[in-house]
Amino acid sequence: MQEHADVLFANDTFYFAFQVRDLAAMDRLWAERAPVACIHPGWPVITGREEVMQSWAAILANDSAPAITCRGARAYRYADSAFVTCYELIGANLLVATNVFLREAETWRMVHHQAGPCNAPPGELPEEEESSLQ
Repeated sequence: MQEHADVLFANDTFYFAFQVRDLAAMDRLWAERAPVACIHPGWPVITGREEVMQSWAAILANDSAPAITCRGARAYRYADSAFVTCYELIGANLLVATNVFLREAETWRMVHHQAGPCNAPPGELPEEEESSLQ
């Protein structure tokens, strides 16, 4: 179960870095050796670590960007890879997201983030829950 908690901690680290606009923390979270990709809502696919980090630098530098809250995170792990599904509340917008991690240098590192619109009303969002091993 500790491995499962470690994946959720990495996911929390991602959203915390996003909330406080900490580019250095965001940079430490993304994989350095494995291929990475990111799909921000409304953006084309971004591939390669340098391009992904440039996208985060632009987003985190935007002082007028609304706050983000992660809800209903659930982790799924298989060997040295894992993914988390969750909901993102960004201002008045509700998104659903998938964050993919792999173990790199004994640490869970992000290799993919994708978020897009979701039609579930906020009252129907799942509460934080214990994730099951699946």
